[in-house]
Amino acid sequence: LSGSLMSLYSEGELGSVPVRGCVQFSLRYDPAKKELQVHVLRCRELAEAKKQRSDPYIKTYLLPDKSNRSKRKTTVRKRSLDPIFNETLKYKLEKRDLQGRTLNLSVWHHDSLGRNLFLGEVEIALSSWDWANTRPEWFNLQPRVSPQPPSPPPQPQPPRGGLPPTGELHIWVKDAQSLIPLQSGTVDAFVQCYVLPDDSKTSRQKTRVVKRSLNPLFNHTMVYDGFQAKDLAEACAEFTLWHHEAFAKRQLGGIRLSLGTGEGYGLPVGWMDSTAEERGVWGRLLQQPGQWVEALLPLRTN
Repeated sequence: LSGSLMSLYSEGELGSVPVRGCVQFSLRYDPAKKELQVHVLRCRELAEAKKQRSDPYIKTYLLPDKSNRSKRKTTVRKRSLDPIFNETLKYKLEKRDLQGRTLNLSVWHHDSLGRNLFLGEVEIALSSWDWANTRPEWFNLQPRVSPQPPSPPPQPQPPRGGLPPTGELHIWVKDAQSLIPLQSGTVDAFVQCYVLPDDSKTSRQKTRVVKRSLNPLFNHTMVYDGFQAKDLAEACAEFTLWHHEAFAKRQLGGIRLSLGTGEGYGLPVGWMDSTAEERGVWGRLLQQPGQWVEALLPLRTN
């Protein structure tokens, strides 16, 4: 979990690449659908993130809402400094609600390990936008100035205005070791993860299936965003290891990372049952925002 606005203002991503180039997009409000449409066409002359290449994508927010509800993203365009997106990002809201909103459109290089690099941004105050203009326009990308942390107050203060800062939880599933062979003599393994109490499909993330291995290497990063630090004290990252079959799957074990209090948001829950080792890992995570916490934990079958 980042100590900053990880998804929007990640300190680890700021300043890594000199910002240059421009982005072309148009804005349109559809009154029949009550929908703001951000039509992102292309970028030109982007900075090179790695070895004379970038894998860019575009992300938008309707500020001051910096939560996951406000985030929209295009697909990634591989190996292009002049990518063509031609995608429309949509927001459902009344036109009057656009007053006081600012469109933040940023360009990022996608990294397979999740360390995405900031390539520039544009901000548009929607209260002063000419809605009769629906033509695509070019905007120069601007660097983002990393905000200076304020002096710590003597007592924690509630956030003023807007929503409180949110961050991202990055989970790097590296490998599994010394699995017990099945009748076939091996395992076709994959790992599935939820951040409970959210057990919906949007929370579920999976690694690829590694076939015929008792020591499968996944090397897969999962990213969950929209969290406040206090949320993780009430949450549980549940990992389950599965054997993949043609028309089914078989659970082989799992772990649960949480504070193990037996309660979530004040209610008794069965999934807050972390072992001492698992609680220790989650506790270190909460104490070290912005840093990787590495652990090798035994699978349990209960």
